[in-house]
Amino acid sequence: MVLSQVGEAVAAITDQKIQGNIAAASAVLAGIVLKKDVIRKIFRSEIMRESVIYQDILEEGEAKGEAKGKAEGRAETTRKLAINLLRIGMNLEQIAEVTELSLEQVRALQQEIQSL
Repeated sequence: MVLSQVGEAVAAITDQKIQGNIAAASAVLAGIVLKKDVIRKIFRSEIMRESVIYQDILEEGEAKGEAKGKAEGRAETTRKLAINLLRIGMNLEQIAEVTELSLEQVRALQQEIQSL
């Protein structure tokens, strides 16, 4: 298998940084056609973790996860605020204006708390 030969050639590289970069790049390209368990058998993950390519992909994933978490947190805070405003009897239109939720969303929350 060609990937095994690439793996052997990468293993022979003495500069750890270069070795990691080439291993990661090779794994990314191999991932287009091969399953990850096959790739993992050939390229050690600890070598690839040192790669700038791996670090860049990891940072991108972390940034996306952080952004998603923040968005979910804001949405939950807005939801709780709208529920509290409903409970004190604020007008639905005012709640929609204050929370920037649609009137339909506020009505759905109203139905949700009425069914509890």
